Amino acid sequence: MKIHTTLPQADLRDVPDAIRRIEADGYDGVVALENRHDPFLPLAVAAVNSSSLELATGVAIAFPRSPMVMANIGWDLQTASGGRFELGLGSQVRGHNERRFSVPWSAPAPRLEEYVLAIRAIWRTWSDGVPLEFEGEHYRFTLMTPNFTPEPLDGPPPRITMAAVGPGMLRAAGRVADGVRLHAFCTREYLEASVLPELDKGLAQSGRSRDAFTVTGGGFVCTGADDEAVAAAVDWVRSRIGFYGSTRAYWPVLEQHDLLDLGEQLNHLSKNDGWDRMASLIDDDTVRLFAAVGRHDEIADAIEERFGGISDGVGASASPEIPADLPPDVIAQIQDR
Repeated sequence: MKIHTTLPQADLRDVPDAIRRIEADGYDGVVALENRHDPFLPLAVAAVNSSSLELATGVAIAFPRSPMVMANIGWDLQTASGGRFELGLGSQVRGHNERRFSVPWSAPAPRLEEYVLAIRAIWRTWSDGVPLEFEGEHYRFTLMTPNFTPEPLDGPPPRITMAAVGPGMLRAAGRVADGVRLHAFCTREYLEASVLPELDKGLAQSGRSRDAFTVTGGGFVCTGADDEAVAAAVDWVRSRIGFYGSTRAYWPVLEQHDLLDLGEQLNHLSKNDGWDRMASLIDDDTVRLFAAVGRHDEIADAIEERFGGISDGVGASASPEIPADLPPDVIAQIQDR
Protein backbone atom coordinates (compact mmCIF):
# COMPACT_ATOMS: atom_id res chain seq x y z
CA MET A 1 0.00 0.00 0.00
CA LYS A 2 1.24 3.47 -0.84
CA ILE A 3 1.43 6.15 1.82
CA HIS A 4 1.22 9.86 1.03
CA THR A 5 1.39 13.05 3.02
CA THR A 6 0.67 16.74 2.53
CA LEU A 7 2.86 19.69 1.62
CA PRO A 8 3.02 23.06 3.37
CA GLN A 9 1.01 25.48 1.25
CA ALA A 10 0.81 28.71 3.24
CA ASP A 11 4.32 29.82 2.25
CA LEU A 12 6.07 28.43 -0.84
CA ARG A 13 9.45 29.10 0.78
CA ASP A 14 8.73 26.21 3.16
CA VAL A 15 8.29 23.67 0.38
CA PRO A 16 11.92 22.82 -0.59
CA ASP A 17 13.01 21.70 2.88
CA ALA A 18 9.72 19.90 3.46
CA ILE A 19 9.79 17.96 0.21
CA ARG A 20 13.39 16.86 0.73
CA ARG A 21 12.51 15.62 4.23
CA ILE A 22 9.42 13.78 2.99
CA GLU A 23 11.43 12.10 0.25
CA ALA A 24 14.20 11.10 2.65
CA ASP A 25 11.65 9.56 5.05
CA GLY A 26 10.43 7.24 2.31
CA TYR A 27 6.89 8.38 1.58
CA ASP A 28 5.51 7.43 -1.82
CA GLY A 29 4.20 10.87 -2.62
CA VAL A 30 2.60 14.14 -1.63
CA VAL A 31 -0.74 15.77 -2.33
CA ALA A 32 -1.64 19.44 -2.48
CA LEU A 33 -5.18 20.52 -1.61
CA GLU A 34 -7.28 23.35 -2.97
CA ASN A 35 -8.62 24.91 0.21
CA ARG A 36 -7.01 28.14 1.38
CA HIS A 37 -4.29 28.05 -1.27
CA ASP A 38 -3.66 27.11 -4.89
CA PRO A 39 -2.69 23.42 -5.23
CA PHE A 40 -0.36 23.74 -8.21
CA LEU A 41 2.23 26.24 -7.02
CA PRO A 42 3.63 24.09 -4.17
CA LEU A 43 3.78 21.10 -6.48
CA ALA A 44 5.82 23.12 -8.97
CA VAL A 45 8.33 23.91 -6.23
CA ALA A 46 8.27 20.29 -5.09
CA ALA A 47 8.84 19.01 -8.63
CA VAL A 48 12.20 20.73 -8.97
CA ASN A 49 13.32 19.87 -5.43
CA SER A 50 12.66 16.12 -5.48
CA SER A 51 13.48 13.16 -7.68
CA SER A 52 11.24 10.20 -6.85
CA LEU A 53 8.07 11.31 -5.06
CA GLU A 54 4.67 11.15 -6.75
CA LEU A 55 3.11 14.63 -6.89
CA ALA A 56 -0.67 14.99 -7.03
CA THR A 57 -3.46 17.46 -6.59
CA GLY A 58 -5.88 16.07 -4.08
CA VAL A 59 -7.89 17.67 -5.60
CA ALA A 60 -7.95 20.68 -7.92
CA ILE A 61 -11.41 22.15 -8.52
CA ALA A 62 -12.16 21.67 -12.19
CA PHE A 63 -15.02 23.89 -13.34
CA PRO A 64 -13.53 27.31 -12.47
CA ARG A 65 -10.70 26.47 -14.91
CA SER A 66 -11.02 25.72 -18.59
CA PRO A 67 -9.80 22.22 -19.56
CA MET A 68 -7.25 24.02 -21.75
CA VAL A 69 -5.84 25.84 -18.72
CA MET A 70 -5.76 22.59 -16.75
CA ALA A 71 -4.11 20.77 -19.66
CA ASN A 72 -1.32 23.37 -19.75
CA ILE A 73 -0.69 23.18 -16.02
CA GLY A 74 -0.63 19.39 -16.03
CA TRP A 75 1.72 19.25 -19.02
CA ASP A 76 4.19 21.67 -17.44
CA LEU A 77 4.17 19.87 -14.07
CA GLN A 78 4.71 16.55 -15.82
CA THR A 79 7.74 18.08 -17.56
CA ALA A 80 9.16 19.64 -14.40
CA SER A 81 8.75 16.44 -12.38
CA GLY A 82 10.07 14.07 -15.02
CA GLY A 83 6.78 12.22 -15.27
CA ARG A 84 5.72 12.12 -11.60
CA PHE A 85 2.63 14.34 -11.67
CA GLU A 86 -0.96 13.13 -11.22
CA LEU A 87 -3.85 15.47 -11.95
CA GLY A 88 -6.55 14.89 -9.34
CA LEU A 89 -9.78 16.68 -10.24
CA GLY A 90 -12.95 17.38 -8.30
CA SER A 91 -16.23 19.14 -9.00
CA GLN A 92 -16.96 20.73 -5.60
CA VAL A 93 -20.61 21.30 -4.69
CA ARG A 94 -23.07 23.69 -6.30
CA GLY A 95 -22.88 26.42 -3.66
CA HIS A 96 -19.12 26.78 -3.95
CA ASN A 97 -19.20 26.80 -7.75
CA GLU A 98 -21.91 29.41 -7.99
CA ARG A 99 -21.19 31.55 -4.93
CA ARG A 100 -17.44 31.17 -4.28
CA PHE A 101 -16.11 30.70 -7.82
CA SER A 102 -18.96 32.38 -9.72
CA VAL A 103 -19.22 29.68 -12.39
CA PRO A 104 -22.42 28.16 -13.81
CA TRP A 105 -23.62 24.87 -12.37
CA SER A 106 -24.81 21.78 -14.20
CA ALA A 107 -24.98 18.07 -13.42
CA PRO A 108 -21.40 17.48 -12.21
CA ALA A 109 -20.73 13.84 -13.12
CA PRO A 110 -21.32 14.07 -16.90
CA ARG A 111 -19.62 17.45 -17.00
CA LEU A 112 -16.48 16.25 -15.22
CA GLU A 113 -16.40 13.13 -17.39
CA GLU A 114 -16.45 15.35 -20.48
CA TYR A 115 -13.84 17.61 -18.85
CA VAL A 116 -11.43 14.67 -18.55
CA LEU A 117 -12.04 13.63 -22.15
CA ALA A 118 -11.39 17.20 -23.28
CA ILE A 119 -8.03 17.36 -21.48
CA ARG A 120 -7.04 14.04 -23.04
CA ALA A 121 -7.99 15.32 -26.50
CA ILE A 122 -5.80 18.41 -25.99
CA TRP A 123 -2.89 16.29 -24.78
CA ARG A 124 -3.32 13.96 -27.76
CA THR A 125 -3.03 16.93 -30.10
CA TRP A 126 0.14 18.08 -28.37
CA SER A 127 1.75 14.63 -28.27
CA ASP A 128 0.62 13.14 -31.59
CA GLY A 129 0.06 16.21 -33.74
CA VAL A 130 -3.53 15.28 -34.62
CA PRO A 131 -5.99 18.13 -35.23
CA LEU A 132 -7.82 19.36 -32.13
CA GLU A 133 -11.46 18.48 -32.73
CA PHE A 134 -13.31 18.11 -29.46
CA GLU A 135 -17.04 18.85 -29.53
CA GLY A 136 -18.96 18.16 -26.33
CA GLU A 137 -22.05 19.36 -24.55
CA HIS A 138 -20.09 21.66 -22.23
CA TYR A 139 -16.74 22.19 -23.96
CA ARG A 140 -15.59 22.81 -27.50
CA PHE A 141 -11.92 22.90 -28.56
CA THR A 142 -11.08 23.20 -32.25
CA LEU A 143 -8.10 25.55 -32.44
CA MET A 144 -4.44 24.76 -31.74
CA THR A 145 -1.55 26.42 -33.54
CA PRO A 146 2.21 25.78 -33.22
CA ASN A 147 2.63 28.97 -31.22
CA PHE A 148 0.47 27.52 -28.43
CA THR A 149 1.70 23.92 -28.56
CA PRO A 150 4.15 23.11 -25.74
CA GLU A 151 7.36 21.15 -26.19
CA PRO A 152 6.96 17.34 -26.27
CA LEU A 153 7.03 15.30 -23.09
CA ASP A 154 9.71 12.67 -22.60
CA GLY A 155 7.03 10.19 -21.51
CA PRO A 156 3.26 9.88 -21.29
CA PRO A 157 0.93 12.67 -20.15
CA PRO A 158 -0.09 12.77 -16.49
CA ARG A 159 -2.51 10.30 -14.99
CA ILE A 160 -5.92 11.80 -14.23
CA THR A 161 -7.87 10.82 -11.14
CA MET A 162 -11.31 12.01 -10.08
CA ALA A 163 -12.75 12.76 -6.67
CA ALA A 164 -16.04 10.91 -6.30
CA VAL A 165 -18.72 10.65 -3.62
CA GLY A 166 -22.04 9.78 -5.27
CA PRO A 167 -22.82 6.85 -7.57
CA GLY A 168 -22.88 8.93 -10.77
CA MET A 169 -19.41 10.34 -10.20
CA LEU A 170 -18.06 6.95 -9.11
CA ARG A 171 -19.27 5.37 -12.35
CA ALA A 172 -17.84 8.28 -14.36
CA ALA A 173 -14.46 7.82 -12.69
CA GLY A 174 -14.55 4.14 -13.56
CA ARG A 175 -15.32 4.97 -17.19
CA VAL A 176 -12.74 7.65 -17.98
CA ALA A 177 -10.22 8.23 -15.16
CA ASP A 178 -7.02 6.44 -14.22
CA GLY A 179 -8.16 6.28 -10.62
CA VAL A 180 -10.50 7.64 -7.99
CA ARG A 181 -9.75 9.81 -4.98
CA LEU A 182 -12.26 8.89 -2.33
CA HIS A 183 -13.46 11.35 0.27
CA ALA A 184 -12.21 10.82 3.80
CA PHE A 185 -15.83 10.82 4.99
CA CYS A 186 -16.22 7.11 4.27
CA THR A 187 -16.42 3.96 6.36
CA ARG A 188 -15.23 0.51 5.33
CA GLU A 189 -18.80 -0.80 5.31
CA TYR A 190 -19.91 2.06 3.06
CA LEU A 191 -16.97 1.50 0.71
CA GLU A 192 -17.80 -2.18 0.36
CA ALA A 193 -21.56 -1.74 0.04
CA SER A 194 -21.83 1.41 -2.08
CA VAL A 195 -18.53 2.64 -3.51
CA LEU A 196 -16.84 -0.42 -4.98
CA PRO A 197 -19.95 -1.71 -6.80
CA GLU A 198 -20.41 1.64 -8.58
CA LEU A 199 -16.73 1.80 -9.53
CA ASP A 200 -16.99 -1.74 -10.92
CA LYS A 201 -19.96 -0.67 -13.07
CA GLY A 202 -17.95 2.18 -14.56
CA LEU A 203 -14.92 0.01 -15.15
CA ALA A 204 -17.07 -2.60 -16.88
CA GLN A 205 -18.54 0.10 -19.14
CA SER A 206 -15.00 1.13 -20.14
CA GLY A 207 -13.88 -2.46 -20.65
CA ARG A 208 -11.14 -2.14 -18.05
CA SER A 209 -10.21 -4.24 -15.04
CA ARG A 210 -9.58 -3.05 -11.50
CA ASP A 211 -5.86 -3.74 -12.06
CA ALA A 212 -5.70 -0.77 -14.43
CA PHE A 213 -7.28 1.58 -11.90
CA THR A 214 -6.15 3.02 -8.55
CA VAL A 215 -8.26 3.72 -5.49
CA THR A 216 -6.85 6.27 -3.06
CA GLY A 217 -8.17 7.29 0.35
CA GLY A 218 -11.60 6.53 1.74
CA GLY A 219 -10.95 7.38 5.38
CA PHE A 220 -8.72 9.07 7.92
CA VAL A 221 -5.50 7.98 9.66
CA CYS A 222 -5.12 8.91 13.35
CA THR A 223 -1.66 8.18 14.66
CA GLY A 224 1.20 9.51 16.75
CA ALA A 225 4.22 8.44 18.74
CA ASP A 226 2.23 8.00 21.99
CA ASP A 227 -1.34 7.76 23.24
CA GLU A 228 -1.53 11.50 23.86
CA ALA A 229 -0.62 12.26 20.26
CA VAL A 230 -3.14 9.71 19.01
CA ALA A 231 -5.85 11.30 21.17
CA ALA A 232 -5.07 14.70 19.65
CA ALA A 233 -5.35 13.23 16.15
CA VAL A 234 -8.65 11.59 17.05
CA ASP A 235 -10.02 14.91 18.30
CA TRP A 236 -9.05 16.61 15.04
CA VAL A 237 -10.79 13.88 13.01
CA ARG A 238 -13.78 14.12 15.34
CA SER A 239 -14.20 17.75 14.31
CA ARG A 240 -13.88 16.90 10.60
CA ILE A 241 -16.51 14.17 10.86
CA GLY A 242 -18.83 16.70 12.47
CA PHE A 243 -18.11 19.25 9.73
CA TYR A 244 -18.69 16.85 6.84
CA GLY A 245 -21.61 15.12 8.53
CA SER A 246 -23.52 18.40 8.64
CA THR A 247 -23.76 18.36 4.81
CA ARG A 248 -26.64 16.39 3.32
CA ALA A 249 -24.58 15.24 0.34
CA TYR A 250 -22.56 13.01 2.68
CA TRP A 251 -25.52 11.51 4.53
CA PRO A 252 -25.58 8.22 2.56
CA VAL A 253 -22.52 7.26 4.62
CA LEU A 254 -24.37 7.98 7.86
CA GLU A 255 -27.42 6.15 6.56
CA GLN A 256 -25.29 3.04 6.07
CA HIS A 257 -24.85 2.97 9.86
CA ASP A 258 -28.32 4.20 10.91
CA LEU A 259 -26.85 7.57 11.92
CA LEU A 260 -29.11 9.91 10.00
CA ASP A 261 -30.29 11.42 13.27
CA LEU A 262 -26.68 12.48 13.87
CA GLY A 263 -26.63 14.17 10.46
CA GLU A 264 -29.82 16.06 11.31
CA GLN A 265 -28.31 17.30 14.58
CA LEU A 266 -25.10 18.39 12.85
CA ASN A 267 -27.02 20.11 10.08
CA HIS A 268 -29.07 22.02 12.65
CA LEU A 269 -25.87 23.21 14.34
CA SER A 270 -24.43 24.34 10.99
CA LYS A 271 -27.44 26.59 10.46
CA ASN A 272 -27.38 28.04 13.97
CA ASP A 273 -23.71 28.98 14.41
CA GLY A 274 -22.98 25.77 16.27
CA TRP A 275 -19.79 24.77 14.49
CA ASP A 276 -17.79 24.58 17.74
CA ARG A 277 -20.33 22.14 19.23
CA MET A 278 -20.32 19.58 16.44
CA ALA A 279 -17.35 17.55 17.66
CA SER A 280 -19.07 16.83 20.96
CA LEU A 281 -21.66 14.75 19.08
CA ILE A 282 -19.03 12.42 17.56
CA ASP A 283 -18.12 9.58 19.95
CA ASP A 284 -15.04 7.37 19.73
CA ASP A 285 -16.92 4.49 18.11
CA THR A 286 -18.00 6.79 15.29
CA VAL A 287 -14.44 8.04 14.81
CA ARG A 288 -13.24 4.45 14.42
CA LEU A 289 -15.79 3.86 11.68
CA PHE A 290 -14.07 6.55 9.64
CA ALA A 291 -10.42 6.17 10.68
CA ALA A 292 -7.54 3.81 11.25
CA VAL A 293 -6.42 4.59 14.80
CA GLY A 294 -3.24 3.63 16.63
CA ARG A 295 0.22 4.61 17.81
CA HIS A 296 3.09 4.39 15.36
CA ASP A 297 3.79 0.83 16.53
CA GLU A 298 0.14 -0.11 15.86
CA ILE A 299 -0.86 1.91 12.83
CA ALA A 300 0.32 -0.43 10.05
CA ASP A 301 -2.03 -3.16 11.31
CA ALA A 302 -4.83 -0.63 11.81
CA ILE A 303 -4.45 0.66 8.24
CA GLU A 304 -4.48 -2.89 6.90
CA GLU A 305 -7.70 -3.64 8.80
CA ARG A 306 -9.40 -0.39 7.79
CA PHE A 307 -8.24 -0.02 4.15
CA GLY A 308 -6.78 -3.37 3.09
CA GLY A 309 -8.28 -4.89 -0.05
CA ILE A 310 -9.98 -1.61 -0.95
CA SER A 311 -7.49 1.26 -1.20
CA ASP A 312 -4.19 1.23 -3.05
CA GLY A 313 -2.95 4.27 -1.13
CA VAL A 314 -3.81 6.28 1.97
CA GLY A 315 -2.89 9.69 3.31
CA ALA A 316 -0.97 9.96 6.57
CA SER A 317 -1.98 13.61 6.76
CA ALA A 318 -5.31 15.16 5.81
CA SER A 319 -4.26 18.80 6.22
CA PRO A 320 -1.24 20.90 5.23
CA GLU A 321 -1.38 22.41 8.71
CA ILE A 322 -0.87 18.99 10.35
CA PRO A 323 2.01 17.21 8.58
CA ALA A 324 2.53 13.50 9.10
CA ASP A 325 5.30 12.43 11.47
CA LEU A 326 5.63 8.72 10.62
CA PRO A 327 9.14 7.30 11.19
CA PRO A 328 10.75 5.70 8.12
CA ASP A 329 10.43 2.18 9.53
CA VAL A 330 6.68 2.62 10.05
CA ILE A 331 6.31 3.98 6.51
CA ALA A 332 8.04 0.83 5.25
CA GLN A 333 5.71 -1.38 7.31
CA ILE A 334 2.65 0.28 5.75
CA GLN A 335 4.12 -0.08 2.26
CA ASP A 336 4.60 -3.82 2.85
CA ARG A 337 0.87 -4.36 3.45
